Amino acid sequence: MPGGFLARLGYIVGVMTVVVRDATPADVAAICSFGESYIEDHYAPLIGPEAARAQVVDWWNRDRIEAAVGAGYVVVAEDGGELVGVGQRGRYGDHHVVYKLYVHPEHRGRGIGSMLLDAIISRLPSDATRLYIEHFAANARAGEFYEREGYRVARVEPSPSGDPRRDIVWRVKEIPRG
Repeated sequence: MPGGFLARLGYIVGVMTVVVRDATPADVAAICSFGESYIEDHYAPLIGPEAARAQVVDWWNRDRIEAAVGAGYVVVAEDGGELVGVGQRGRYGDHHVVYKLYVHPEHRGRGIGSMLLDAIISRLPSDATRLYIEHFAANARAGEFYEREGYRVARVEPSPSGDPRRDIVWRVKEIPRG
């Protein structure tokens, strides 16, 4: 039952056992390697090869990842000890924002993205009432996933490049607090 109740809790789904946990400094190299291995190939057909390479160089480098891990903003998903997903939040002014949510291509469609989002939400401060997510306009798959997860479009920020594929779609979801 991919994406079902058991998958969201990290129990066994078929032959997959996924654990989502806080990233530690020992994970930094693996997270950087994950970005180097998958992000450019994912984005090149969507936003062009140069912009895709820039995503890796600018956002998946050791300094950025170390800082985010040190701040407690990164969660990882593992299957049998293998890194299969990364989620990273941060701040944009007063807003909590998901800046990274990636699942290994061979592990997509199994509920891991939802598990990563749940983990990020569970780590937000108790006074956080909404969570924002941003993604490139050309990333329709991400947009569809976020819609299914309850994130609505709040605004679209035009890309400084003028390329509409690289416009930033900002989505938001109210976080129920009880």
